[in-house]
Amino acid sequence: LSERQYWGSDLQLPKIPFEEIMYNDESAYKWLCTLKKVGIVLLTGAATRQGELVKLGHRIGFLRLTFYGPTWQVQDKADANNVAYTTGKLCFHTDYPVLQHPPGVQFLHCIKQTDAGGESEVVDGFHVSNKLKEQNPQAYQILSSTAVDYTDVGVDYCDFAVQCKQRIIDVDSRGQAVRINYNNATRDTVFDIPAEKVRPFYAALKEFDDLLHSIEHKFTYKLKPGDIVTFDNWRVLHGRQSYQSGSEVTRHLEGAYADWDVVMSRLRLLRKRVLNKD
Repeated sequence: LSERQYWGSDLQLPKIPFEEIMYNDESAYKWLCTLKKVGIVLLTGAATRQGELVKLGHRIGFLRLTFYGPTWQVQDKADANNVAYTTGKLCFHTDYPVLQHPPGVQFLHCIKQTDAGGESEVVDGFHVSNKLKEQNPQAYQILSSTAVDYTDVGVDYCDFAVQCKQRIIDVDSRGQAVRINYNNATRDTVFDIPAEKVRPFYAALKEFDDLLHSIEHKFTYKLKPGDIVTFDNWRVLHGRQSYQSGSEVTRHLEGAYADWDVVMSRLRLLRKRVLNKD
């Protein structure tokens, strides 16, 4: 499990039938191992109705409750309180860097899909971070040492006003990236660093962002109704292409989160079951 499999536009998106991981321990174990190593797995063939992610949560243990609820509906809303609830393009980001401990895993279940547009895009943040470290060590050092303010205020599951500081690239004692915290939609206007460090920071951020959006690094795909994409929110940055709004909802995803502690607990238990069975 310690060996990550890095990828770019050449990603062969791993796919496993939803029913298999729900009722077969070997398939569930394969799902979670692949999720840990590759960072993303597509589950296929789920029912096209709300509630499938609750079942998935029960399969691993439980879902993560956030200010947007146990699950949340991604669709075009007239009173949108989040950029995701519009038809506009979403640039690459990780979810919830405004929390001190962002959710480790994200689930997105496609219930309805628009005919034109709405393609999903993902990029391996750890792979891109490694590329940045190779080509510009100073930029990597800046992004892994500068505390950036994030804030989010609004009303959803409840009213909230959250704020925290995160380094865009969190690293371990060896300088290896362990979590990406990057979301321009919630990056604060406050930036309390010495004035002489502002330009170098934005230069480093632009270089990182350019790498994220380069053709060789991003992978584009389109979810079909019944698909559930599961991915590492600490590693994989995701986005969406724009689509046309209509008189009715044309695209509907249900989302949910889980913590890595819960996922790894289930993985260890499944491993024991699979090995004992053999």
